[in-house]
Amino acid sequence: MNTPVFSPSKRSEVAPFIAMDVLSEAAKLEAQGRSIVHMEVGQPSAPAPKPALAAAAEALKHGRLGYTEALGIKSLRTALSAHYRHTYGVNVPAERIMATTGSSAGFNLEFLSAFDPGDRVVLTAPGYPAYRNIMKALGLIPIEVEVGSDTRWCLTPEHLEAARREGPIRGVLVASPANPTGTMMSAEALDNLINYCDHEGIWFISDEIYHGLDYAGEQKTALQTSENAIIINSFSKYYCMTGWRIGWMVLPEQLIRPTERIAQSLYISPPELSQIAAASALDAVQELEAVKAGYAANRTLLLDGLPAIGFDKLLPVDGAFYIYADISRFSSNSLEFAKRILQEAGVAATPGVDFDPVHGHEFLRFSFAGAHEDMKSALERLSGFLGKI
Repeated sequence: MNTPVFSPSKRSEVAPFIAMDVLSEAAKLEAQGRSIVHMEVGQPSAPAPKPALAAAAEALKHGRLGYTEALGIKSLRTALSAHYRHTYGVNVPAERIMATTGSSAGFNLEFLSAFDPGDRVVLTAPGYPAYRNIMKALGLIPIEVEVGSDTRWCLTPEHLEAARREGPIRGVLVASPANPTGTMMSAEALDNLINYCDHEGIWFISDEIYHGLDYAGEQKTALQTSENAIIINSFSKYYCMTGWRIGWMVLPEQLIRPTERIAQSLYISPPELSQIAAASALDAVQELEAVKAGYAANRTLLLDGLPAIGFDKLLPVDGAFYIYADISRFSSNSLEFAKRILQEAGVAATPGVDFDPVHGHEFLRFSFAGAHEDMKSALERLSGFLGKI
């Protein structure tokens, strides 16, 4: 009699999210009493804004939190509609806005509602690894297009033309500011790419979760160019609400009901408490701009300090809170180099292979979302480490 074999699905064979593996290893070292400076994940060191905390505390007094509409509570969607009008000058009806359980749920929902198994979707390399991992798990084909200094690390219609010669393209996903580089697309470059996609019938998904965190570029939502664009955003970054797991999408009319139907079965609804808090977070601009000023100070410190200690090739840091540094003068194996920095210097950074399997072995990503004193400590530790190799 044959012994039955229980094995994982083929769809589960995705690469690990290495940044999270680094975080886990750093936590183990901290549990042993080691001091670690965290620069591996994009997690703000500031708490959720005061209005969000106050709104959540008030909601908890009533003692009852329950399911909401799959699209989210009306007050949050209405507040987000006003946000687009005030921030970008774009009129977005609340009916086109959907609250999600973090931006991660937004990507799941849109990949399911806009694409079928086998569809090809273009991404940039370097780029956020969860994009390709989710796509592969869902049976989509991520087409990673290498971008470089010739286009200021941005995707262009010419890139898409080249990709289409290899097969049909159903969608394009772009982040500006980008992860891991922090580089932003110019308004003209973004318009050209969106208009190309509209003309060719290609879904354009705009990851705008780092909007608000801009230092040297023009912040522009894809909605200013096209109503066909799919917008994914989050309260995790600018609004400092990572653990609340709350984000949102702006959907084209034809995707609202399909996305809602899928969300009803996958998630039922985002957490009501997080939705209530998020609606109030939108009123905390003054408090959040002070947090952003701290990131800007960290950015200045590292843009001066990293080249001084040897990391002298950095990609443009226009927004977000990341620096993507070339380490080729020290190592051609970013995974091992990151392990050494963690063990020997007590600095947690993410190896570039997480973001670019082809060329990422020569890069590290440093997050500067932490406290300013931590960034100073990181430079001192890295300087001492590099002085020994």
